[in-house]
Amino acid sequence: MLGTDFRLGSPVWLDLGSPDTAGAVGFYGSVFGWTFTDLGPDAGGYGFFQVGGKTVAALGPLTEEGAGSAWMIHFHADDIQATVSAVRSGGGKIRMEPMDVMGEGWLAQATDPQGAEFAIWQPGKTAGLGLVSEENTLVWAELHAPDPAAAITFYNGVFGWRSQDMETPGMTYRVLSLKDGDQQQTSFGGIAPMGDGAGAGVEKPRWVPYFNVADVDAVVSAASGNGGSVLMPAADVPDVGRIAWVADPSGAVFALLKPDPQM
Repeated sequence: MLGTDFRLGSPVWLDLGSPDTAGAVGFYGSVFGWTFTDLGPDAGGYGFFQVGGKTVAALGPLTEEGAGSAWMIHFHADDIQATVSAVRSGGGKIRMEPMDVMGEGWLAQATDPQGAEFAIWQPGKTAGLGLVSEENTLVWAELHAPDPAAAITFYNGVFGWRSQDMETPGMTYRVLSLKDGDQQQTSFGGIAPMGDGAGAGVEKPRWVPYFNVADVDAVVSAASGNGGSVLMPAADVPDVGRIAWVADPSGAVFALLKPDPQM
């Protein structure tokens, strides 16, 4: 599971680009109980979702032409220029060159060779999210890709990630871990082939954030009751927990997980 001891390749930040930021504040407040802190005009409408005063995600208006509403996972870089170079060397694209975010850190945005978008963060004053793996916070990062083996090769070259195959009914799931440390204890996410399992409705390669919730069925009901849509109804996955996939009213996809106590 995720922690806030951020190292190379750690999921370190999460934000939502939305065409309706006011609507998103209302939706996620109703679904997760998040509060929202607007950073003011200088931040261009950007702000923080918080739980107990700690930042668990962020929200801003869409800035890329033609972009649809989506959650963006950011991964920690020790040296953002070297990481950007590794993305390009591995066949990925840089959509936004590294920029200094008012001293808080350096940000770049990228697309992997199969089309999944992600972001890169080199910390300055802001290390990353203030709370993860607790109730109503980010707990897992999952990539859906046509060729999981090729994805592993790419991200290993960029972040040094390790992977371990886990056989599940009908597919092989690849569990991802950080470059260093105990492989199981540093696991933070996984790769699933597109068209299988929870990702059967995924229309393009993408990273999907999972949020830890105490009652998946109740959160699914809250999401649908506040204008969201259910992409995959709640279901139990052996040795994983109870999961569901939903989309917010603007179409941003995310998943819910009540982890198996044995995880």
